[in-house]
Amino acid sequence: MKKVLFATTALVATAGMAAAEVTFGGFGRFGLYYQENDNEVGDSTRVEQRFRLTATGVATSDNGLKFEGRIRFQTDESGANPTQVGGVGTEYSGGGFGSSNVAQRSAAGFAVTSGGFRLDVGHVSDVLDSGDVLNYYGYGVGLTSFVEQSSGWGLPASGFGTSGDDSAIDPTIKLRYTMGDFTASASYTDGAKNVVKDDPYTVSAITEAEEWQLGLGYNFGNYTAGVVFGNRSVDVTDEDRLSVPTDAAFLDNDFWALGFGGDIGAFAFSIVVGDSDFQDDTSYGFSVKYDISAATDIRFAFSDGGFDALDESYGIGFRHSLGGGVSLRGGVGSNALGNSVADLGVVFNF
Repeated sequence: MKKVLFATTALVATAGMAAAEVTFGGFGRFGLYYQENDNEVGDSTRVEQRFRLTATGVATSDNGLKFEGRIRFQTDESGANPTQVGGVGTEYSGGGFGSSNVAQRSAAGFAVTSGGFRLDVGHVSDVLDSGDVLNYYGYGVGLTSFVEQSSGWGLPASGFGTSGDDSAIDPTIKLRYTMGDFTASASYTDGAKNVVKDDPYTVSAITEAEEWQLGLGYNFGNYTAGVVFGNRSVDVTDEDRLSVPTDAAFLDNDFWALGFGGDIGAFAFSIVVGDSDFQDDTSYGFSVKYDISAATDIRFAFSDGGFDALDESYGIGFRHSLGGGVSLRGGVGSNALGNSVADLGVVFNF
């Protein structure tokens, strides 16, 4: 889900410009999704659907600097359980489990690239999410990747995505430099100030968050290893006036992750271990993939998020290429709530 393929390209060239390019691409998926529910709604099966369109503009200066910016549009199904406030027999306004939302959009992300150096600014991935130095998510299982090797973790990995009309996105700056087999990456996210009120008229406190991440990665042959350290801190003005005390880990959360992966012939694997002040125990997870043919692979993922209140997540699935960027995908497993999950459907990239 981190990969976007671009097939439609518009080229514009004018005097004095090296090149300008606008590309559109993305993917669509649809199928069935099942989740066991231990609540009044019971087990649920819904139509799974997603359509993602990303627009990217690229320009290259006369001295070879590559500039790019991108935005995204996306529509999904609703994972919410259906409700009718007036009871059975009253008008149902929609918006329940399996219904489709109107396409949402993203804030813009920008990048500048020169040789082994890349600068990302705006609505962009941090070090953990980017995959610059380690594979945080691994080989996801199922049509929706409902289980990944970091499912249920408490580490603050954030990336490029879509949101509603009233959402505000904190800007991130990320630097990456690659030299030979070594990669170094650093990111900083500047959180906006938020006003905390105990009632509509009384300001109790003002919070302002910031986050930094540092990572190093090394590639040796068919194997890669990486480490990420980071901290998320929240500055609270007049904290003693809050009606509900703030957890110390929320105010100052140190975290780290180690990753190792590689491939041996048709077999590929990824392992990740991490911890943060916000969780009860160390997190760990792994995922594997085996190519049983040129078109088909089977995969397995496991994750222990390190929270006492959550279960381990695990799942097994497959992907079968139908050619032309189309694949059949499915899987079955158990999520962090201890509920059985399964899905099956088609993904097409464009």
